[in-house]
Amino acid sequence: MWPRQALDWSILPTMKIATGKVVGGKVIVEGVTLEEGTSVTVLAKDDEGGFTLSPEEEAELLLSIAEADRGETVSAEEVLARLARRHG
Repeated sequence: MWPRQALDWSILPTMKIATGKVVGGKVIVEGVTLEEGTSVTVLAKDDEGGFTLSPEEEAELLLSIAEADRGETVSAEEVLARLARRHG
């Protein structure tokens, strides 16, 4: 379940989603203009047993990546402490 603050906003309206191909070791995206130096996240198909996400799961993944990029993370120690409290 998502924390309440994560449900109050979305980064998706400020994102561009595009499809491209790798050519000469570089990702080529056609039809989308990106400024020089723009940070991008690349999700690539894996022919050796990758995984498939629904559009909702992909959106959730992108939100989680954005949270981590902003430093909105929980330390391993805190996760373990929460688990210990929950499961005695």
